[in-house]
Amino acid sequence: MRNRIALTFLTFLLTAEVLLAQGTEEGSANGFMNLIMALAILVLFIVIVRFLDKSPEAKGETIRLKQGHDILLKGEADAKIEEASQVNSFAITVPDFLGISPIPKILVNVGDKVKAGDALFFDKKRPEIMHASPVSGEVIDIKRGAKRSIAKVIIKADKEITYKAFKTPDDSASREEVVKFMLDSGIWALLRQRPYNTMPDPEVTPRDVYISTFDSAPLAPDLNLAVEGRETAFQKGLDVLGKLTTGTVNLGLDARKGAKPAAAFAEAKGVEKNSFAGKHPSGSVGVQIHNTKPLNNGEVIWTVGVQDVITIGELFLSGKFDASRVVALTGAELNTPKYVRTYQGAHLGELLKGNLANDHVRVISGDILSGSQRSMEDFLGIYDDQVTVIEEGDDYEMFGWLVPSKPRPTVSGTFLSKVMTNRKFAAETNTHGERRAFVVSGLYEKFIPMDIYPQQLIKSIVIGDIEQMEGLGILELVEEDVALAEFACVSKQPLQSILREGLDKMRSET
Repeated sequence: MRNRIALTFLTFLLTAEVLLAQGTEEGSANGFMNLIMALAILVLFIVIVRFLDKSPEAKGETIRLKQGHDILLKGEADAKIEEASQVNSFAITVPDFLGISPIPKILVNVGDKVKAGDALFFDKKRPEIMHASPVSGEVIDIKRGAKRSIAKVIIKADKEITYKAFKTPDDSASREEVVKFMLDSGIWALLRQRPYNTMPDPEVTPRDVYISTFDSAPLAPDLNLAVEGRETAFQKGLDVLGKLTTGTVNLGLDARKGAKPAAAFAEAKGVEKNSFAGKHPSGSVGVQIHNTKPLNNGEVIWTVGVQDVITIGELFLSGKFDASRVVALTGAELNTPKYVRTYQGAHLGELLKGNLANDHVRVISGDILSGSQRSMEDFLGIYDDQVTVIEEGDDYEMFGWLVPSKPRPTVSGTFLSKVMTNRKFAAETNTHGERRAFVVSGLYEKFIPMDIYPQQLIKSIVIGDIEQMEGLGILELVEEDVALAEFACVSKQPLQSILREGLDKMRSET
């Protein structure tokens, strides 16, 4: 990009010099006209440069996203990792797997002993996909939800984790053999597909696989820390994923100011790399897909988290289902925000024990924009590597924005906080207003860096117009892609839940 700018400026200087020299010989009027021509040429070159800069297919170039907003919050985790030895309970929460039957086939009973990697249950509609235990220990409870649905399978972990021994396929194994092994071992459930963000169909080959190596959400974990010391497993995971697609494995690299991707990301082999700069949601994998090779109707793309790639690679290297992961404990209501090493589905109360500044808090598995509210007796989401704790905003604010208030995160010029661009805020859950008429504001487009019409799409979902929903690009989106727009929405509309209703309706019709 810098080379193109330099070339543009040099071309302008040379053109201006020639035209001015010619104009000087012919008279002042011609000289003025030639100067205008030189400026016009400069404008043309600038337009060309900006067009080239936006081209997502340019290899080796940074894709700079103009839309978005960074929410700066207090409570960022310190950049060192501790062992979460106080966590003894883990669970696989069934509703975390979108699209799964509410009553899967349970393969264990309370009191059974299991090893890490042992199958716990499978979906009756897709019995080939096993869901494995993240730890070894004793099954202490199988909790049920509404209408006798299975909510979670809870395991009390052993002090020393033991693993089921898997015989891994060798490097010459076919795609079919690799797929069967992944289904039997339980790691297939770590994959997600677009559209719908559900588990992939084993019989469908994806066009591409996408992995974002950074997270731009508020207080998001630094994935460079997560991959540190596990570079070999990460590369092996990429190699395995490369066997499962007819296209490419794509890595989204962090090119924001001051960022330096870990060597495991920047030097990864057998993948296509694209660098992204800009405010949140630049780290969203959906945004990265749209700005490189958008998802077309009839196509399927798989997405995988960095730490899930490591789990896949470790299984193929050692034959162990290693569900350990680095989790960021974040938020202003924690005494010590920090990183901990634990396992999938860790008990949140045990993770946060002794670390809460007060009891009047909301615990979120994930980030504040797209995470899910959970209690202290609940468990970490299966795909989550962040816990956020913020103040519970159940207080009533008289007169709302009409009176001065404490600084808060905002995108509105109504509040003085808008100009405090570098200040970090202590967030709370108060929405500062109730749901109201759905007005056309044109605001959503400023926070979704995609070539879609989000307001029209949301309205088509509300009225149930499937044809219009598909035409407006619903199949490219999942909840996290519209989470920032929901934060900024002046109508206080629950955009994420509306989008999920639309996706579920689309899926049921196909």
